[in-house]
Amino acid sequence: MDVRIGIQQAPREVSFESDASPEELADLITEAWASNELVTLSDNKGRRILVPTDKIAFIEIGAETAGRVGFGA
Repeated sequence: MDVRIGIQQAPREVSFESDASPEELADLITEAWASNELVTLSDNKGRRILVPTDKIAFIEIGAETAGRVGFGA
């Protein structure tokens, strides 16, 4: 699953792939946001991503789209 996090006053967004379900990610982010803590997420390669909840501009959790093959009109 593809996850994108926009950080306030940062030129680029944090983008990674996770094996967690959308519900798990949403619950984890909601809990951290309610307590004003760092959000600790893991990608599918085992890396940990820490984001301060007060600096989050947006979070996009979605399924990975498969690349298109061939010529399209």
